[in-house]
Amino acid sequence: MKLLRNIFLALFIVLVAGPVLAVIVFRFVPPLVTPLMVIRAVEGKGLDHRWKSIGKVSPALPRALIAAEDSKFCDHRGFDIEALQKAYANNEKGGRIKGGSTISQQTAKNIFLWPGRSYVRKGLEAWFTVLIETFWGKKRIMEVYLNSIEYGPGIYGAEAAARRYFGVGADKLTTVQAARLAAILPSPLKWKVVKPGKYVAKRSRRIGAASGTVRREGLAACVV
Repeated sequence: MKLLRNIFLALFIVLVAGPVLAVIVFRFVPPLVTPLMVIRAVEGKGLDHRWKSIGKVSPALPRALIAAEDSKFCDHRGFDIEALQKAYANNEKGGRIKGGSTISQQTAKNIFLWPGRSYVRKGLEAWFTVLIETFWGKKRIMEVYLNSIEYGPGIYGAEAAARRYFGVGADKLTTVQAARLAAILPSPLKWKVVKPGKYVAKRSRRIGAASGTVRREGLAACVV
Protein backbone atom coordinates (compact mmCIF):
# COMPACT_ATOMS: atom_id res chain seq x y z
CA MET A 1 0.00 0.00 0.00
CA LYS A 2 2.84 2.35 0.89
CA LEU A 3 4.57 1.54 -2.40
CA LEU A 4 1.40 2.33 -4.36
CA ARG A 5 1.01 5.61 -2.48
CA ASN A 6 4.60 6.55 -3.27
CA ILE A 7 4.07 5.74 -6.95
CA PHE A 8 0.99 7.96 -7.10
CA LEU A 9 2.88 10.73 -5.29
CA ALA A 10 5.78 10.50 -7.73
CA LEU A 11 3.41 10.59 -10.71
CA PHE A 12 1.61 13.60 -9.24
CA ILE A 13 4.87 15.48 -8.82
CA VAL A 14 6.17 14.59 -12.29
CA LEU A 15 2.95 15.04 -14.25
CA VAL A 16 1.04 17.69 -12.29
CA ALA A 17 2.91 19.66 -9.63
CA GLY A 18 6.20 19.94 -11.55
CA PRO A 19 4.70 21.13 -14.85
CA VAL A 20 2.32 23.55 -13.13
CA LEU A 21 5.17 25.05 -11.09
CA ALA A 22 7.40 25.38 -14.17
CA VAL A 23 4.65 27.08 -16.14
CA ILE A 24 3.92 29.53 -13.31
CA VAL A 25 7.62 30.40 -12.97
CA PHE A 26 7.97 31.06 -16.70
CA ARG A 27 4.88 33.24 -16.61
CA PHE A 28 7.15 35.83 -15.00
CA VAL A 29 10.74 34.69 -15.65
CA PRO A 30 12.12 34.64 -19.21
CA PRO A 31 13.14 31.13 -20.32
CA LEU A 32 16.72 31.89 -21.34
CA VAL A 33 17.55 28.40 -22.58
CA THR A 34 15.48 25.51 -23.95
CA PRO A 35 16.16 21.79 -24.47
CA LEU A 36 16.60 22.36 -28.21
CA MET A 37 19.14 25.11 -27.63
CA VAL A 38 21.19 22.79 -25.43
CA ILE A 39 21.01 19.97 -27.98
CA ARG A 40 22.06 22.23 -30.86
CA ALA A 41 24.89 23.74 -28.79
CA VAL A 42 26.22 20.26 -28.00
CA GLU A 43 26.06 19.51 -31.74
CA GLY A 44 28.36 22.47 -32.29
CA LYS A 45 25.84 24.88 -33.83
CA GLY A 46 26.43 27.63 -31.27
CA LEU A 47 23.92 29.66 -29.27
CA ASP A 48 22.80 33.24 -29.93
CA HIS A 49 19.70 34.08 -27.89
CA ARG A 50 18.72 37.58 -26.75
CA TRP A 51 15.44 37.97 -24.89
CA LYS A 52 13.23 40.91 -25.88
CA SER A 53 9.84 41.75 -24.39
CA ILE A 54 7.00 41.71 -26.88
CA GLY A 55 6.66 45.47 -26.59
CA LYS A 56 10.16 45.80 -28.05
CA VAL A 57 9.45 43.59 -31.07
CA SER A 58 7.96 45.02 -34.25
CA PRO A 59 4.24 44.13 -34.54
CA ALA A 60 5.06 42.98 -38.06
CA LEU A 61 6.61 39.78 -36.70
CA PRO A 62 3.71 38.42 -34.62
CA ARG A 63 1.40 39.28 -37.51
CA ALA A 64 3.63 37.35 -39.92
CA LEU A 65 3.84 34.38 -37.55
CA ILE A 66 0.07 34.29 -37.12
CA ALA A 67 -0.36 34.56 -40.90
CA ALA A 68 2.12 31.75 -41.53
CA GLU A 69 1.53 29.41 -38.60
CA ASP A 70 -1.79 29.90 -36.87
CA SER A 71 -4.44 32.30 -38.21
CA LYS A 72 -6.83 31.36 -35.39
CA PHE A 73 -4.30 31.98 -32.62
CA CYS A 74 -6.34 34.65 -30.86
CA ASP A 75 -9.54 32.59 -30.98
CA HIS A 76 -8.65 29.00 -30.08
CA ARG A 77 -7.85 27.57 -26.66
CA GLY A 78 -4.56 26.03 -27.68
CA PHE A 79 -5.71 23.58 -30.35
CA ASP A 80 -7.05 24.09 -33.87
CA ILE A 81 -9.14 20.95 -34.40
CA GLU A 82 -9.87 21.75 -38.05
CA ALA A 83 -6.15 22.16 -38.84
CA LEU A 84 -5.35 18.90 -37.04
CA GLN A 85 -8.00 17.06 -39.04
CA LYS A 86 -6.69 18.47 -42.33
CA ALA A 87 -3.11 17.53 -41.42
CA TYR A 88 -4.19 14.00 -40.50
CA ALA A 89 -6.12 13.59 -43.77
CA ASN A 90 -3.14 14.85 -45.78
CA ASN A 91 -0.66 12.60 -44.00
CA GLU A 92 -2.90 9.58 -44.49
CA LYS A 93 -2.54 10.08 -48.25
CA GLY A 94 1.18 9.54 -47.94
CA GLY A 95 2.30 12.94 -49.19
CA ARG A 96 4.63 15.43 -47.54
CA ILE A 97 4.11 15.30 -43.76
CA LYS A 98 2.20 18.33 -42.54
CA GLY A 99 1.61 19.39 -38.96
CA GLY A 100 -1.46 21.00 -37.46
CA SER A 101 0.23 22.43 -34.39
CA THR A 102 -0.78 25.85 -33.16
CA ILE A 103 1.61 28.50 -31.92
CA SER A 104 0.59 27.51 -28.38
CA GLN A 105 1.55 23.88 -29.01
CA GLN A 106 4.83 24.88 -30.60
CA THR A 107 5.63 27.12 -27.64
CA ALA A 108 4.90 24.32 -25.18
CA LYS A 109 7.19 22.00 -27.14
CA ASN A 110 9.97 24.57 -27.54
CA ILE A 111 10.17 25.52 -23.87
CA PHE A 112 9.45 22.32 -21.98
CA LEU A 113 10.13 19.33 -24.23
CA TRP A 114 12.62 17.68 -26.50
CA PRO A 115 12.42 17.51 -30.33
CA GLY A 116 11.13 14.36 -31.93
CA ARG A 117 7.92 12.48 -32.62
CA SER A 118 6.33 10.10 -30.14
CA TYR A 119 2.97 9.63 -28.46
CA VAL A 120 4.52 10.37 -25.08
CA ARG A 121 5.94 13.68 -26.23
CA LYS A 122 2.72 14.65 -28.00
CA GLY A 123 0.76 13.85 -24.86
CA LEU A 124 3.05 16.02 -22.75
CA GLU A 125 2.86 18.75 -25.38
CA ALA A 126 -0.94 18.76 -25.13
CA TRP A 127 -0.76 18.95 -21.33
CA PHE A 128 1.72 21.84 -21.34
CA THR A 129 -0.40 23.58 -23.99
CA VAL A 130 -3.42 23.48 -21.69
CA LEU A 131 -1.29 24.83 -18.84
CA ILE A 132 0.21 27.78 -20.72
CA GLU A 133 -3.18 28.71 -22.17
CA THR A 134 -4.54 28.70 -18.61
CA PHE A 135 -1.71 30.45 -16.77
CA TRP A 136 -0.03 32.61 -19.41
CA GLY A 137 -2.62 33.91 -21.81
CA LYS A 138 -2.10 34.75 -25.47
CA LYS A 139 0.26 37.72 -25.14
CA ARG A 140 2.73 35.85 -22.94
CA ILE A 141 2.55 32.78 -25.18
CA MET A 142 3.42 34.90 -28.21
CA GLU A 143 6.18 36.69 -26.30
CA VAL A 144 7.83 33.41 -25.31
CA TYR A 145 7.33 32.01 -28.83
CA LEU A 146 8.98 35.05 -30.40
CA ASN A 147 11.98 34.53 -28.16
CA SER A 148 12.38 30.77 -28.52
CA ILE A 149 11.99 30.15 -32.27
CA GLU A 150 14.96 28.57 -34.03
CA TYR A 151 15.86 30.79 -36.99
CA GLY A 152 18.99 29.01 -38.19
CA PRO A 153 22.04 27.24 -36.77
CA GLY A 154 22.46 28.61 -33.26
CA ILE A 155 20.06 31.52 -33.82
CA TYR A 156 17.07 31.78 -31.49
CA GLY A 157 14.43 34.45 -31.09
CA ALA A 158 13.47 37.64 -32.86
CA GLU A 159 16.33 39.83 -31.65
CA ALA A 160 19.14 37.44 -32.57
CA ALA A 161 17.56 36.75 -35.97
CA ALA A 162 16.98 40.43 -36.75
CA ARG A 163 20.56 41.31 -35.83
CA ARG A 164 22.09 38.39 -37.71
CA TYR A 165 20.13 38.63 -40.95
CA PHE A 166 19.17 42.30 -41.28
CA GLY A 167 21.50 44.23 -38.98
CA VAL A 168 18.63 45.82 -37.03
CA GLY A 169 16.92 45.28 -33.71
CA ALA A 170 13.71 43.28 -33.54
CA ASP A 171 11.79 46.52 -33.02
CA LYS A 172 12.83 47.70 -36.50
CA LEU A 173 11.71 44.67 -38.51
CA THR A 174 9.65 45.57 -41.57
CA THR A 175 6.72 43.59 -42.93
CA VAL A 176 8.94 42.15 -45.67
CA GLN A 177 11.68 41.14 -43.22
CA ALA A 178 9.17 39.62 -40.78
CA ALA A 179 7.60 37.61 -43.59
CA ARG A 180 11.03 36.32 -44.61
CA LEU A 181 11.71 35.14 -41.05
CA ALA A 182 8.32 33.45 -40.79
CA ALA A 183 8.80 31.77 -44.16
CA ILE A 184 11.72 29.58 -43.05
CA LEU A 185 10.17 28.22 -39.86
CA PRO A 186 9.20 24.77 -41.11
CA SER A 187 12.88 24.10 -41.89
CA PRO A 188 15.11 26.78 -40.28
CA LEU A 189 18.28 24.69 -40.69
CA LYS A 190 17.59 24.08 -44.38
CA TRP A 191 15.95 27.22 -45.75
CA LYS A 192 17.69 30.60 -45.95
CA VAL A 193 16.48 34.04 -44.86
CA VAL A 194 19.11 35.83 -46.93
CA LYS A 195 19.22 34.96 -50.64
CA PRO A 196 16.36 32.45 -50.34
CA GLY A 197 15.43 29.95 -53.00
CA LYS A 198 12.36 30.34 -55.18
CA TYR A 199 10.07 28.45 -52.82
CA VAL A 200 10.97 30.49 -49.72
CA ALA A 201 10.83 33.75 -51.69
CA LYS A 202 7.35 32.88 -52.94
CA ARG A 203 6.26 31.74 -49.49
CA SER A 204 7.50 34.96 -47.88
CA ARG A 205 5.57 37.07 -50.40
CA ARG A 206 2.44 35.07 -49.63
CA ILE A 207 2.97 35.53 -45.88
CA GLY A 208 3.55 39.26 -46.36
CA ALA A 209 0.22 39.57 -48.17
CA ALA A 210 -1.54 37.48 -45.52
CA SER A 211 -0.03 39.69 -42.80
CA GLY A 212 -2.00 42.58 -44.25
CA THR A 213 -5.18 40.55 -43.82
CA VAL A 214 -4.19 39.73 -40.24
CA ARG A 215 -3.75 43.44 -39.52
CA ARG A 216 -6.95 44.57 -41.23
CA GLU A 217 -9.14 41.87 -39.68
CA GLY A 218 -7.65 42.18 -36.22
CA LEU A 219 -6.46 38.56 -36.12
CA ALA A 220 -3.48 39.60 -33.96
CA ALA A 221 -5.47 41.87 -31.66
CA CYS A 222 -4.74 39.68 -28.63
CA VAL A 223 -1.01 40.35 -28.87
CA VAL A 224 -0.45 43.71 -30.66
